[in-house]
Amino acid sequence: MSQPNYTSQPAHSAYQPPTEPESIAPKGVEHAGVIDFLGFNRVPEEVLLVMVEKRQWTDIELQLFQLQEKLNAYLSFALDGEMADAYPDFIGKPLRIRLDCVAPPGQQELAFLQHVHDQLALQSIAFEVEVTGETCGCGQPIADCDR
Repeated sequence: MSQPNYTSQPAHSAYQPPTEPESIAPKGVEHAGVIDFLGFNRVPEEVLLVMVEKRQWTDIELQLFQLQEKLNAYLSFALDGEMADAYPDFIGKPLRIRLDCVAPPGQQELAFLQHVHDQLALQSIAFEVEVTGETCGCGQPIADCDR
């Protein structure tokens, strides 16, 4: 399978002061105010927002709550004009949100993720889940990824 042709953009944090270095921003579903990864796919043209769940699915209730909070923050960033202000070239481009997780979601998580997929599809936003194992979507080990 060929690798997507994504270009990386600096991570963006809705709640972090702009003077603080972006590499310091914590990443992961548990940090709702941080965009873990923002990229642009040239073929087909689309904006990619990635959330990273680097934990096993062990505290399902908490993790689903945190995932919902993170999704809400991503949608607010994308739909309320903040992304357009920061990245005017992305205006009018289709949006894809991806959840990268180290372990396959269980039944309860899959039901939630299917609901998310269906609701976002109504807004023409693509949603997908990728089980990366112990690596980030960029291919580095989760512990070493600075994206």
